[in-house]
Amino acid sequence: MKEKARTVLFWFILIQPFLDLYWFYHGTLANILPFTLPTIIRILAVAALVCLYFSSKNSWQKLSQEKLLLFYIVLLAIYSAFHLVHVQHFTSVNPNNYGYTASGEIFYLIRMILPLTVLYLTNELDFDQKQLQLVIEGISGLFSGTIVLSNLFVVSLKSYETGTISANIFEWFFNPNIGYSHMASKGFFNFTNMISAVLFMLLPLMLYYLFTSFSWHTVLLNVVQALAMIEIGTKVAAIGLIGGIIICLILFGLHKYLIKDVKKGGKAFLVAVLIEVGTLVILPFGPAIQRYNYEIYLAKQSDHDLTDEKKELAAGLQKYPSGEKRAEFLRYFIKKNYQEYALNHKFVFKSYPYQYDPEFWLKIMNEPGQARMENRHIEKAMLDQVVKTNNNKLDKFLGISYIRENNIFNLERDFTAQIYSLGWLGMLLFVGPYLAVLFYGAYRWLRYKSARTYLVSSLIVSSSFILLAAFSSGNVVDFLTASFILAFVEGNLLVQVRKKETIRNFN
Repeated sequence: MKEKARTVLFWFILIQPFLDLYWFYHGTLANILPFTLPTIIRILAVAALVCLYFSSKNSWQKLSQEKLLLFYIVLLAIYSAFHLVHVQHFTSVNPNNYGYTASGEIFYLIRMILPLTVLYLTNELDFDQKQLQLVIEGISGLFSGTIVLSNLFVVSLKSYETGTISANIFEWFFNPNIGYSHMASKGFFNFTNMISAVLFMLLPLMLYYLFTSFSWHTVLLNVVQALAMIEIGTKVAAIGLIGGIIICLILFGLHKYLIKDVKKGGKAFLVAVLIEVGTLVILPFGPAIQRYNYEIYLAKQSDHDLTDEKKELAAGLQKYPSGEKRAEFLRYFIKKNYQEYALNHKFVFKSYPYQYDPEFWLKIMNEPGQARMENRHIEKAMLDQVVKTNNNKLDKFLGISYIRENNIFNLERDFTAQIYSLGWLGMLLFVGPYLAVLFYGAYRWLRYKSARTYLVSSLIVSSSFILLAAFSSGNVVDFLTASFILAFVEGNLLVQVRKKETIRNFN
């Protein structure tokens, strides 16, 4: 049964790109069932894996001996019960209570447990290095190949906004007026930030296979992934590609000349350098730089002369210093002038509607233009105001619920986002294990010579990259595609660092 479970898990991780296709989350396919089809498939798949693995008596015996893990499971259950009771009672200015439902919150907690289950099973099922390589190269090829080909034939979905792109990568060099939103490509996948983070995570492992299994197909896969990271047009992908290659070249040098567990790699080193040079040549024409320049332009525009608006505001506040008349004036003024203050329409009208708390938006409008343009600053300010209104000290430990946070706006900074939705306790229980595995792997690497291999180093860097991306751009650990792949990578990290005799790569 262990072999069957390993095979099922192998294919389950490999099909994650298919489960992230855009149409599963938008349109007819998204509304067929109460929950999206990919989520249902994932729940059923993990349930099947658990049943397969624990159909063996030895698996139950092994679990019964892992006291720390059992204690953790008990803590999860206790926390979940307290969290669900706590978030039911909430004080808010929004009459719909930010769309909170108990069923939605329970479903979210189940979703967060699924990748942790996969992490445990991956460690227990003991994948060999060849299987790991097939999965990593398969995921990279599916994500990157789809993005590159769809960009080439100008059928890719836009990374920003909706619809398809207007130009492929070749047109970037001849038409400087395309605009980043018409250039950036995410293939046919759902969420841009998540794909960027996954590709950033895969980069060290793809370069590891380039250095240790040099062939035409490892070269091709690395080139295609680099192109995909350029074409997707996010800061994480662009900066991650440039900095990631440099870090991985240093890592290769460490293992070749100091640890000496890699003998060859000269051709691969040259290929990696050429990919870096090519990236530096292409990026100035690409959507990431275009978007950066556009943000600078918008920031300058946000500080344009607001003399007339400020006079109108001052006169209105002087006329209506307090009470309902003041609130009515502010609602009128905000609706009329929010664009002049460069405020995001979605924030003002949907996330935290101005009608319910105009004083909050008055405070935001009085901030400098650069602050008003910083989405993460506004996202955090809205959530802080919601927490302040609820005025419950337990929110710090048990959260305000994922459903509420997501309906306000999913803060683009993981770990912090989970502190709002789950509280400090929930963040540590549901997200903390990923950090714990990373730190444990680094500890084993430093402590034991047998764990100090090029593969282990690459797995550690890979896990570090996606967690860095999660903190930097958010929307990673709450999304199952990314968290399942992270769980698989970290599960294999645990396998590798615990081996008594680690096979070294003498290529």
